[in-house]
This record gives sequence, C-alpha cells and structure tokens, in this order.
Amino acid sequence: MEKQLQDNYVQISTNRPIWDHFFTVAPLIIVGTKEGDGYDMAPKHMATPLGPSNYFGFLCTPNHSTYHNVKETKEFSISFPIPDQVLLASLGASPRNPDLDKSVQIVGSLPTVKTTTIDALFIKDSYLYMECQLFKIIDGFDDHSFITGKIKTAFVHKDYLRVSEMDEQQQINEFPLLAYLPPGRFASIDQTYNFPFPKGFKK
Repeated sequence: MEKQLQDNYVQISTNRPIWDHFFTVAPLIIVGTKEGDGYDMAPKHMATPLGPSNYFGFLCTPNHSTYHNVKETKEFSISFPIPDQVLLASLGASPRNPDLDKSVQIVGSLPTVKTTTIDALFIKDSYLYMECQLFKIIDGFDDHSFITGKIKTAFVHKDYLRVSEMDEQQQINEFPLLAYLPPGRFASIDQTYNFPFPKGFKK
C-alpha cells in the first residue's frame, strides 16, 4: 500500500484548505431567512441531513447575514433547485452593494414563493422544500459554523415523489437532480444505478 501511494497519489499539504485540489459531489441548496424588513436567499453546498430523523444542517459563517438571521429568527427555509435553476443559485451568491438591502437588489429579482409555517421564502419551482426550526449552531470550525435545524414542514414536487409504481431510473431520467461539484462545477444527474447492498443489510 505504501508503494501504491507513492506511485499513484499526490500528497496534499494540510497547512491550507485541501478542497480546491480535487472535485467532490455535494447538494446545492438555497437557504431562505428573514432579514430586517425583507428576506435573504443564500446558496450553500456544504449541507446534509443529520441522521435518519428530520434534522438538516449546513455550513455558514458569522461573516454572512444568513448566520445572524437564523440566530435572530430561530428558523430558516431550504430549497432544492432543479438543474435548470442553477443560475438562480448563482444570483443568490451575488456580492452585495452595501448601500442597498439584499432583499431589494437581489432577492427581489428571484422567483420566490412564501413559506407556510415560518417567515421566509422558497425558490419557486424547486423540487424539495423544507421549513426548519433552529436546533443549534455549532461554532468553532475555524471561521465557520454549522447551523442545524429540525424540519417542521416539508413539500416535494409530485414528479420527484418516490412511488412504488414507478421505475426509479425512469423517474430520475425524466426529472434529473442537481449536484454541485466544488470548487466550481455542477452536474445534472439523470443516470443512476442500484447500489449493491450486501444480503441482509438493514438501515
């Protein structure tokens, strides 16, 4: 194994972040929060369900308004956009003009719908929506923090709802999923395969 590592692998220095030296696969979500008299919509890719129960979390930083909005309101929304909406996620990451409220300069140009149980927005026509109540914020990942929430309400578009009568590959082929490949690419996933679980495997 040592020889294989020497011949086939390049060691990456951990004196600085390693993530720009290769591609990984991540979701791309848009976090919605209430901000002052308006709203904020921020794309995130370091995001994940937290165990099999209804908890969800994403990485943020106190340098971003999303962090302070969630800390103040104790709630946030999650939109999972479809591949055709990747430009909307990009717009949500636009630099702010310090003289204008983000709700006016950016969020107002995005197609949004109102959440149902919290005061926030979703990106219109996304395939999955979640309304979350803040569970806890974990600070200390150097300059970053992990924000976690309990899912209060969830909606999935009927075309993306898993049903036993429909072939899963056909469904994904007709209704692809959006994946982000940090540090700067994205993919439309329309071809998948059954995972080879071992016999007797249980969740």
